[in-house]
Amino acid sequence: MKKWTLFSVLLFGSSIGFAQIKLPKLISNGMVLQRNDTTKVWGWASPNESITLSFNKKTYHTKANKDGDWSIKITPQKAGGPYEMIFSASNKIVLKDILFGDVFLCSGQSNMELPMGRLIDKYPKIIAKSENSTIRQFLVPDEYDFKQERKDFSNGSWQSANPKSVLDFSGVAYFFALQINKKYHVPVGIINSALGGSPAQAWISENGIKKFPLYYSEAQKFKNDELIKQIESSDQALSNAWYKNLNSKDEGIKNNWKTNIDDQNWSEMNVPGYWANESLGKVNGVVWFKKDIDVPKTMIGKPIKLLLGRIVDADSVFINGKFVGTTSYQYPPRRYLFGTDILQEGKNTITVKLINNSGNGGFVLDKSYQLIAGQDSIDLRGKWKYKLGAKTEPSPSQTFVRWKPVGLYNAMIAPLKNYRVKASLWYQGEANTSNSKEYSELMRTLIADWRTQFSNPSLPFLYVQLPGFMETNSNLTESSWAELRDQQRKLLAVKNTAMAVAIDLGEWNDIHPLNKEDVGKRLALQAEYSIYGDKAIDPSGPLFKSILLNNNKLVLTFDHVGKGLVSKGNSELQYFEIAGSNKKFVWAKAEIKGNKITVWNEAITKPIYVRYAWADYPARANLYNIEGLPASPFEASVK
Repeated sequence: MKKWTLFSVLLFGSSIGFAQIKLPKLISNGMVLQRNDTTKVWGWASPNESITLSFNKKTYHTKANKDGDWSIKITPQKAGGPYEMIFSASNKIVLKDILFGDVFLCSGQSNMELPMGRLIDKYPKIIAKSENSTIRQFLVPDEYDFKQERKDFSNGSWQSANPKSVLDFSGVAYFFALQINKKYHVPVGIINSALGGSPAQAWISENGIKKFPLYYSEAQKFKNDELIKQIESSDQALSNAWYKNLNSKDEGIKNNWKTNIDDQNWSEMNVPGYWANESLGKVNGVVWFKKDIDVPKTMIGKPIKLLLGRIVDADSVFINGKFVGTTSYQYPPRRYLFGTDILQEGKNTITVKLINNSGNGGFVLDKSYQLIAGQDSIDLRGKWKYKLGAKTEPSPSQTFVRWKPVGLYNAMIAPLKNYRVKASLWYQGEANTSNSKEYSELMRTLIADWRTQFSNPSLPFLYVQLPGFMETNSNLTESSWAELRDQQRKLLAVKNTAMAVAIDLGEWNDIHPLNKEDVGKRLALQAEYSIYGDKAIDPSGPLFKSILLNNNKLVLTFDHVGKGLVSKGNSELQYFEIAGSNKKFVWAKAEIKGNKITVWNEAITKPIYVRYAWADYPARANLYNIEGLPASPFEASVK
């Protein structure tokens, strides 16, 4: 229905008595409502229309205001269900299968958004056994709005976990919910409101972002619809022109390289790898790859799974000239499924058309490259033939309008304000590493803003500290990722916050590490301790507490030592560094003494500064507590 038509119906329908009560997408069949708390249900109707709610042997009455808004408060309910709600006015709405339990708002960027479907090869048994009507998710649509706070979502529904639906659940949120549901035997509702690539400022309200004049100014700028159309139109035109030029020059398209042609004059390189390290050098454009494989009879007639790790940036894949899959950007794992009509016994040719937009193009190292049929597999690593199809300049950059300040808050958080949640779960920060030093203040603002907007000044806020990422560097170096992790650590000074340390759960070659089970479990530990009051557990690894200069050594104390500090693997402690007043850091020796750590380097006679795990990917960081939880990276100084 067109907007003007819908507006006319609402306007004139209400005046003649035909308007009907309407509920927001959240208030729907299968919803999970927060137990032991006053529940608010709300919606819209004709001005001054009377609304009745029948629920759990009680009847509630209210009347819409002059704008048609209405709400009803339900007395606190214990965990349980399923219940039914009947809303009556000029129409009747019956909601079924309602549960009361614990509801968690799960937000942030791609590592919170990343669905179980991306983890299907890592957790096949867990997914297969995921049938559970007491774990449910509401998936918020990915939308933005710079002009106003929206009152409702464009779509969305509550889904119970099962082997099919769980593929759309946030991986982190699902493993968190699984742990809470199992331990406390209460329904768990996940509100999945996350968007890949989003910076923190996109999730703050317009009033909250005023503390940051540049972001506030940018938010005002993007209230202009014509500006957004102009930017998107220009970006699309530039992108189309780039691909058109690339395709017109591509020798692979002109000569149909996807078929089994003579490749005697093609070069060779090892896959996985990057052609910048080969004779081709660092070029952007399209490069074609071919590999001949010998397929045994035992693999014929079976469904096939082709794993091609990760590819930078886009790929189209053919086997024996037949198309089997494509991915348009670099981050998703390449996982292509196809039927029994592609492979043949004996020689088969895999062809990959690889488009590189910028940077180093090729196949990401330390990933799985294989062809799988039943119990049989063929390792695809090793020599591949390759040939340049076309060389171009790097593709033009794009403006990601939806990441601009305030936009995601208005469209993806504001419609939730009336819905009671037990806590917020947050996994974000990668998009803010270019300006790590402001992150703590941004997040303090976001937390205070959400607590105000949700009318809950003590709303618990649990978050994930960024894991390790990018190549390991054996040299001392500055790191924006380490700086942001330390800003996250300092955020613990805000009341009712808790941090899950994930430094050991990253992958050097993937900004989306696949181990979401342990991330979810560590968030659950924090919830068990700080929200559910289980003080018998220690929810965290060691957190820096204090520092003391003792002669030429630094003595460090920690919170959350649990049953004691340990060096994982019983090796020497790694990744400690110290500096004097000039802040020129050097590697340091470190030794556990009881529940303290002594750090020193003979060359520094008066150390002042100390760092631990201060790197993008500190793979050798090995300070843990006996409970098996890693210490948070940190920087500290003698006062």
